[in-house]
Amino acid sequence: MTTALFNPRKHSLARGNTLVLASVFISIPLSHFPHLRPSLLLLLPALVSLIGTAETVRCIQRRWSLYHGAVILCIYMDLMAVSLVLFFLLYPYFLWISAGR
Repeated sequence: MTTALFNPRKHSLARGNTLVLASVFISIPLSHFPHLRPSLLLLLPALVSLIGTAETVRCIQRRWSLYHGAVILCIYMDLMAVSLVLFFLLYPYFLWISAGR
């Protein structure tokens, strides 16, 4: 018997949060964090974090409840994590372009 965590047809808040947080923790060493370097490998954590955010959005309910409010907080957390991963991905390229001028 499989749980909702491993069944993609069922909504799972834990799966969405796990995907997003794992992608953030993977993107930190891939970007060589204190000294950000451009790497196309960061596209994978960016894609995984977007998939995790979509999974979290799937869990939202139509009527307001405490669960609905918690899902909205998780969506905000996911958006901050996605922006961090995209910052790690895009910032070195912007520095490289601005240094060329």
